[in-house]
Amino acid sequence: MEPTTEQAAQQPPLDHVARIQAAWARERPDLDVSPQGVIGRLHRLAGLLTEQLCLVYRRYGLSEGEFDVLATLRRTGAPYERAPGELAAHTMVTTGAMTKRVDRLERAGLVTRRRSAADGRGRVVALTDAGRQLIDRAFTDHMHNEQRLLSALPPQEAAALERLLTTWLAEVEPPQDQHPSP
Repeated sequence: MEPTTEQAAQQPPLDHVARIQAAWARERPDLDVSPQGVIGRLHRLAGLLTEQLCLVYRRYGLSEGEFDVLATLRRTGAPYERAPGELAAHTMVTTGAMTKRVDRLERAGLVTRRRSAADGRGRVVALTDAGRQLIDRAFTDHMHNEQRLLSALPPQEAAALERLLTTWLAEVEPPQDQHPSP
């Protein structure tokens, strides 16, 4: 039964994902396309949120990856340093990608490379004072931006969403070291 004009006017317009689901339901009625409702919206939301997060990073002359390196070093605590391999592991990028990021940050005077005091053969990447000051300002703005983005949801819904995503992520993500890393 087709909805009346009045009923159609009361229904909110279909979002991008709902339009895709409707097309698939029409073309492949034999398949349950309901997972797209969650996965598709999460995927689109992740992209849109990343765009909004990168606005803050760019304000400080940083890429998303460079922000990640500086934030990783900053949250390790004094003396704000890590071996390049540890940085790569904590930011989930290859060592080659990490080298490029560190090169750019070093040229900007935000990090330094030096021999490890613990192991003279190894090297460490450390925040400079300028790097620490920059990431402290950028991270403060980043947290304000995340709060702004999350304010679209009532606090109870945001808390419920966090619980759901935490549960789901624990099922999907490979097990991590049980010792929290800085």
